[in-house]
Amino acid sequence: MTAPTLDAAFRIPDDVIFRELDGEAVVLNLDTGIYFGLDAVGTRIWRLIEDRQPLKAVLETLIDEYDAPPDRLQRDLLAFVERLNSKGLLSLS
Repeated sequence: MTAPTLDAAFRIPDDVIFRELDGEAVVLNLDTGIYFGLDAVGTRIWRLIEDRQPLKAVLETLIDEYDAPPDRLQRDLLAFVERLNSKGLLSLS
């Protein structure tokens, strides 16, 4: 896959489950056994992606909610999505 862009939207595959506890979460692909731990920011991004928002809308929400430079939030968002996608925990809508 090419690197994701802000115009992309991702979905959560049917074989991936998500469990949250105290603002942190674990994502597990039942078919492959690959799992990934998410901190509070990763969990927030996951929740926004669950709503099938394009990454541009996810970024706008993050900019509103977090005190960090927008360019850093964008880089981190795209890297996060690319990593989860490469592990089969997200797929392009």
